[in-house]
Amino acid sequence: MSESQLALGVRLRDDARFDNFHGDRNTDAAKRLEAACNQPTGVPVVALCGDADTGKSHLLQAVCHRSENRGKAAVCISIAELQPFGPEALSGLEAQEMICLDDLDRIAGDLLWEEAIFHLYNRIQDQDGLLLVSLSDLPANLPFKLPDLVSRLSHGLTIQLGIYRDDDRLKILMARAKKRGLVMSDDVAGYIMRRAPRRLGDLLGILDILDENSLQAQRRLTIPFVKTVMGW
Repeated sequence: MSESQLALGVRLRDDARFDNFHGDRNTDAAKRLEAACNQPTGVPVVALCGDADTGKSHLLQAVCHRSENRGKAAVCISIAELQPFGPEALSGLEAQEMICLDDLDRIAGDLLWEEAIFHLYNRIQDQDGLLLVSLSDLPANLPFKLPDLVSRLSHGLTIQLGIYRDDDRLKILMARAKKRGLVMSDDVAGYIMRRAPRRLGDLLGILDILDENSLQAQRRLTIPFVKTVMGW
Protein backbone atom coordinates (compact mmCIF):
# COMPACT_ATOMS: atom_id res chain seq x y z
CA MET A 1 0.00 0.00 0.00
CA SER A 2 1.34 3.44 -0.86
CA GLU A 3 2.28 6.02 1.76
CA SER A 4 -0.74 8.13 0.79
CA GLN A 5 -3.05 5.16 1.34
CA LEU A 6 -1.57 4.48 4.76
CA ALA A 7 -2.18 8.10 5.68
CA LEU A 8 -5.65 8.27 4.21
CA GLY A 9 -7.19 4.93 5.07
CA VAL A 10 -10.24 5.87 7.12
CA ARG A 11 -9.69 5.59 10.86
CA LEU A 12 -12.41 3.15 11.81
CA ARG A 13 -14.94 4.45 14.32
CA ASP A 14 -15.55 2.13 17.25
CA ASP A 15 -19.29 2.70 16.89
CA ALA A 16 -19.39 1.79 13.19
CA ARG A 17 -20.31 -1.87 13.51
CA PHE A 18 -23.07 -4.13 12.30
CA ASP A 19 -24.42 -4.68 15.82
CA ASN A 20 -25.10 -0.98 16.35
CA PHE A 21 -26.48 -0.12 12.94
CA HIS A 22 -29.88 0.95 14.22
CA GLY A 23 -33.05 2.03 12.43
CA ASP A 24 -35.55 -0.39 10.93
CA ARG A 25 -35.48 1.26 7.52
CA ASN A 26 -32.17 -0.30 6.43
CA THR A 27 -31.92 -3.32 8.73
CA ASP A 28 -32.49 -5.82 5.92
CA ALA A 29 -29.88 -4.09 3.75
CA ALA A 30 -27.33 -4.32 6.55
CA LYS A 31 -28.10 -8.03 7.02
CA ARG A 32 -27.61 -8.68 3.30
CA LEU A 33 -24.26 -6.92 3.39
CA GLU A 34 -23.14 -8.79 6.50
CA ALA A 35 -24.11 -12.09 4.93
CA ALA A 36 -22.17 -11.24 1.77
CA CYS A 37 -19.06 -10.57 3.84
CA ASN A 38 -19.46 -13.67 6.02
CA GLN A 39 -19.80 -16.17 3.22
CA PRO A 40 -18.27 -16.25 -0.26
CA THR A 41 -20.99 -15.20 -2.67
CA GLY A 42 -19.11 -15.44 -5.93
CA VAL A 43 -19.63 -11.73 -6.61
CA PRO A 44 -16.52 -9.59 -7.03
CA VAL A 45 -18.16 -6.29 -6.05
CA VAL A 46 -20.83 -5.01 -3.70
CA ALA A 47 -22.40 -1.60 -4.43
CA LEU A 48 -24.14 0.22 -1.58
CA CYS A 49 -26.47 2.73 -3.21
CA GLY A 50 -28.40 5.50 -1.50
CA ASP A 51 -28.66 9.18 -0.72
CA ALA A 52 -26.30 10.90 1.68
CA ASP A 53 -27.05 10.18 5.33
CA THR A 54 -28.34 6.64 4.84
CA GLY A 55 -25.49 4.92 6.69
CA LYS A 56 -23.27 3.90 3.77
CA SER A 57 -20.03 4.97 5.46
CA HIS A 58 -21.07 3.26 8.70
CA LEU A 59 -21.65 -0.01 6.85
CA LEU A 60 -18.37 0.11 4.93
CA GLN A 61 -16.50 0.62 8.20
CA ALA A 62 -18.53 -2.20 9.77
CA VAL A 63 -17.28 -4.46 6.98
CA CYS A 64 -13.69 -3.58 7.85
CA HIS A 65 -14.24 -4.14 11.57
CA ARG A 66 -15.76 -7.55 10.87
CA SER A 67 -12.97 -8.49 8.48
CA GLU A 68 -10.18 -7.45 10.84
CA ASN A 69 -11.80 -9.33 13.73
CA ARG A 70 -11.65 -12.44 11.57
CA GLY A 71 -8.02 -11.95 10.63
CA LYS A 72 -8.64 -10.63 7.13
CA ALA A 73 -6.79 -7.65 5.70
CA ALA A 74 -9.23 -4.80 5.02
CA VAL A 75 -9.09 -1.12 4.17
CA CYS A 76 -11.70 1.63 3.95
CA ILE A 77 -10.74 4.70 1.94
CA SER A 78 -12.70 7.84 1.18
CA ILE A 79 -12.46 8.79 -2.48
CA ALA A 80 -12.71 12.44 -1.45
CA GLU A 81 -9.46 12.13 0.48
CA LEU A 82 -7.75 10.04 -2.16
CA GLN A 83 -8.54 12.30 -5.13
CA PRO A 84 -5.74 14.86 -4.57
CA PHE A 85 -3.17 12.08 -4.96
CA GLY A 86 -4.47 11.01 -8.37
CA PRO A 87 -5.56 7.60 -9.70
CA GLU A 88 -2.12 6.08 -9.09
CA ALA A 89 -2.94 6.11 -5.36
CA LEU A 90 -5.12 3.04 -6.02
CA SER A 91 -2.05 0.97 -6.84
CA GLY A 92 -1.51 -1.95 -4.49
CA LEU A 93 -4.95 -1.94 -2.88
CA GLU A 94 -5.63 -5.38 -4.32
CA ALA A 95 -3.31 -6.79 -1.64
CA GLN A 96 -6.17 -6.34 0.84
CA GLU A 97 -8.87 -9.00 1.06
CA MET A 98 -11.63 -6.40 1.54
CA ILE A 99 -11.35 -3.01 -0.21
CA CYS A 100 -14.01 -0.42 0.64
CA LEU A 101 -14.18 2.77 -1.43
CA ASP A 102 -16.56 5.37 -0.04
CA ASP A 103 -18.34 7.86 -2.33
CA LEU A 104 -17.09 6.33 -5.56
CA ASP A 105 -19.46 8.48 -7.63
CA ARG A 106 -17.20 11.46 -6.90
CA ILE A 107 -15.00 10.31 -9.80
CA ALA A 108 -17.88 9.68 -12.23
CA GLY A 109 -17.07 11.47 -15.48
CA ASP A 110 -13.30 11.49 -14.90
CA LEU A 111 -12.06 8.94 -17.41
CA LEU A 112 -8.59 8.55 -15.89
CA TRP A 113 -10.07 7.72 -12.51
CA GLU A 114 -12.71 5.46 -14.02
CA GLU A 115 -10.07 3.47 -15.90
CA ALA A 116 -8.00 3.17 -12.72
CA ILE A 117 -11.03 1.84 -10.80
CA PHE A 118 -11.76 -0.58 -13.64
CA HIS A 119 -8.20 -1.95 -13.55
CA LEU A 120 -8.31 -2.15 -9.74
CA TYR A 121 -11.53 -4.16 -10.04
CA ASN A 122 -9.78 -6.63 -12.34
CA ARG A 123 -6.75 -6.94 -10.05
CA ILE A 124 -9.01 -7.55 -7.04
CA GLN A 125 -10.87 -10.25 -8.95
CA ASP A 126 -7.56 -11.91 -9.88
CA GLN A 127 -6.64 -11.97 -6.18
CA ASP A 128 -10.08 -13.34 -5.13
CA GLY A 129 -10.69 -10.23 -3.06
CA LEU A 130 -13.90 -8.29 -2.61
CA LEU A 131 -14.48 -4.68 -3.65
CA LEU A 132 -17.18 -2.72 -1.86
CA VAL A 133 -18.20 0.73 -3.00
CA SER A 134 -20.75 3.32 -1.95
CA LEU A 135 -22.65 5.32 -4.55
CA SER A 136 -25.39 7.94 -4.42
CA ASP A 137 -27.43 6.01 -7.00
CA LEU A 138 -27.39 2.91 -9.16
CA PRO A 139 -24.25 2.79 -11.35
CA ALA A 140 -26.28 3.09 -14.57
CA ASN A 141 -27.90 6.30 -13.29
CA LEU A 142 -24.60 8.06 -12.61
CA PRO A 143 -22.51 9.99 -15.19
CA PHE A 144 -19.79 7.39 -15.65
CA LYS A 145 -18.11 7.53 -19.06
CA LEU A 146 -16.59 4.04 -19.14
CA PRO A 147 -19.26 1.47 -20.11
CA ASP A 148 -17.10 -1.44 -18.92
CA LEU A 149 -16.91 0.04 -15.42
CA VAL A 150 -20.68 0.55 -15.26
CA SER A 151 -21.13 -3.05 -16.41
CA ARG A 152 -18.80 -4.40 -13.70
CA LEU A 153 -20.40 -2.33 -10.94
CA SER A 154 -23.90 -3.29 -12.06
CA HIS A 155 -23.37 -7.05 -12.18
CA GLY A 156 -22.27 -7.59 -8.62
CA LEU A 157 -24.45 -7.41 -5.54
CA THR A 158 -26.41 -4.13 -5.38
CA ILE A 159 -27.84 -3.08 -2.03
CA GLN A 160 -30.08 -0.02 -1.88
CA LEU A 161 -30.50 2.04 1.27
CA GLY A 162 -33.55 4.16 2.00
CA ILE A 163 -33.76 7.60 3.61
CA TYR A 164 -34.40 7.38 7.33
CA ARG A 165 -37.81 8.25 8.69
CA ASP A 166 -38.24 10.18 11.92
CA ASP A 167 -38.90 7.06 13.96
CA ASP A 168 -35.64 5.56 12.67
CA ARG A 169 -33.72 8.71 13.56
CA LEU A 170 -35.23 8.70 17.06
CA LYS A 171 -34.32 5.05 17.57
CA ILE A 172 -30.75 5.71 16.44
CA LEU A 173 -30.44 8.75 18.72
CA MET A 174 -31.68 6.81 21.76
CA ALA A 175 -29.45 3.81 21.02
CA ARG A 176 -26.34 5.96 20.58
CA ALA A 177 -27.09 7.85 23.80
CA LYS A 178 -27.48 4.58 25.69
CA LYS A 179 -24.21 3.28 24.24
CA ARG A 180 -22.45 6.36 25.65
CA GLY A 181 -24.02 5.88 29.07
CA LEU A 182 -26.26 8.92 28.68
CA VAL A 183 -29.68 8.71 30.25
CA MET A 184 -32.07 10.31 27.78
CA SER A 185 -35.77 10.47 28.60
CA ASP A 186 -38.44 10.33 25.92
CA ASP A 187 -39.23 14.02 26.58
CA VAL A 188 -35.62 15.10 26.05
CA ALA A 189 -35.27 12.93 22.94
CA GLY A 190 -38.50 14.35 21.53
CA TYR A 191 -37.33 17.91 22.21
CA ILE A 192 -34.02 17.29 20.44
CA MET A 193 -35.80 15.72 17.47
CA ARG A 194 -38.08 18.73 17.11
CA ARG A 195 -35.17 21.16 17.17
CA ALA A 196 -32.40 19.29 15.39
CA PRO A 197 -31.77 19.35 11.63
CA ARG A 198 -33.25 16.37 9.79
CA ARG A 199 -29.86 15.10 8.65
CA LEU A 200 -28.81 12.13 10.78
CA GLY A 201 -25.18 13.21 10.81
CA ASP A 202 -26.16 16.58 12.30
CA LEU A 203 -28.37 14.87 14.87
CA LEU A 204 -25.53 12.64 16.04
CA GLY A 205 -23.21 15.65 16.07
CA ILE A 206 -25.58 17.27 18.57
CA LEU A 207 -25.32 14.14 20.70
CA ASP A 208 -21.51 14.52 20.69
CA ILE A 209 -21.85 18.09 21.95
CA LEU A 210 -24.34 17.15 24.66
CA ASP A 211 -22.22 14.21 25.79
CA GLU A 212 -19.11 16.37 26.16
CA ASN A 213 -20.95 19.14 28.01
CA SER A 214 -22.76 16.69 30.25
CA LEU A 215 -19.45 15.17 31.33
CA GLN A 216 -17.84 18.55 31.94
CA ALA A 217 -20.77 19.95 33.91
CA GLN A 218 -21.60 16.63 35.60
CA ARG A 219 -25.22 17.25 34.62
CA ARG A 220 -27.80 14.81 33.35
CA LEU A 221 -29.66 15.55 30.15
CA THR A 222 -32.73 17.67 30.78
CA ILE A 223 -34.61 19.97 28.43
CA PRO A 224 -33.30 23.14 30.20
CA PHE A 225 -29.74 21.77 30.01
CA VAL A 226 -30.10 20.95 26.31
CA LYS A 227 -31.55 24.43 25.69
CA THR A 228 -28.56 26.07 27.40
CA VAL A 229 -25.91 23.98 25.65
CA MET A 230 -27.42 24.25 22.18
CA GLY A 231 -28.66 27.83 22.47
CA TRP A 232 -32.19 26.80 21.51
